[in-house]
Parts: sequence; structure tokens; C-alpha cells
Amino acid sequence: MSEISIEEFLRSHGAADLPHPGGTLLAHLIRVRRRLTEWGASPDVQIAGLCHATYGTDGFAETLLDLADRAVLVRLIGERAEALVYFYASCDRGVTYPRLRTDQRPLFRDRFSGLEFDPTDADLRAFLEITAANELDVFEHNEELASRYGAGFYRLLEPVRALLSPPAWEALRNLVKLLD
Repeated sequence: MSEISIEEFLRSHGAADLPHPGGTLLAHLIRVRRRLTEWGASPDVQIAGLCHATYGTDGFAETLLDLADRAVLVRLIGERAEALVYFYASCDRGVTYPRLRTDQRPLFRDRFSGLEFDPTDADLRAFLEITAANELDVFEHNEELASRYGAGFYRLLEPVRALLSPPAWEALRNLVKLLD
């Protein structure tokens, strides 16, 4: 389906009405997708970035679509992109993020089911790219959040930097330079 149709879907589900750093949630989602495109992410990762908040996230409670309606998003964006949206939305950050700081491969906890799993390399890379694009956009549009959490976010992703694309890692390094 075309990007315009996806944006229309997001708009019709309230994304253009939800406040978010930098304007609305829809504006944020579009910027995240644009950044992922600039970083050379695959089309599925770009679309997942555009839809990453559809089921809400551990840091953004608002939802655009109930989990019981996942099939609706699958029909719109495809199975792979929807699976990445679910993966991103389901991340229990309080449990999973500290695991990124170790030398061991991080187990993820699904905040919806409580189950833990070892993601595939491709899923982990996609998750980290979307995470980086999302947080960088938030930090660029909210100076207080950037100064409070930016350096910690950099330290969080530093141990897994080999899993990030070079442009994503460079953007994170530039964030830290700005905060110094």
C-alpha cells in the first residue's frame, strides 16, 4: 500500500490530533520514517518506523489501534513491517534496556504477554534503528528531554553500536557532541 494511504490511516486513527514533541504524533512518525530512509533502512523498517506507535509504546501510552486488531495493520503494511511495529511496541523498556548494556545478547521482554525471547539479528537491528530514529527526533524537539536523557541514551546504545547502521551511530554521536 502507498505511504499516503498509511498516513491517511494514521490520521484517521487520531495521530494528527495527539500532541508530541515537535507538533503532533503524525508529524513525529513522518520524521522518524524520513530519518530511517536517510539512513538507508529497508522499506519494511521505514514503514515500521512510520507506524511504530500504532499500539502505543512503553514510553507513549496512547494507542491508535487495539492489539486485537493487528490484522488491520498487517493488511495495510504487510506482515514483516507489522511484526516490527509489534516488536517495537511490545518492548518492556525497564527490563530490556538494561540488558542492552551487557556483553551478552539481550533477551527481550514483551510487555503485553510478559514472555521473554531472543530476537533475530534482523529484528534486533530494526528495533535499534527505529529506537535511535525515534529518540533522536524527540530530543531534537524537546531540549529538556535531550539534556536530561540524551547522554544516557547514547550510553545505552553504545554497547550495541555494531548493530546500528553507520549513519544512525553518527547521528547519536552528534547528539552527544551537542549536549557537551
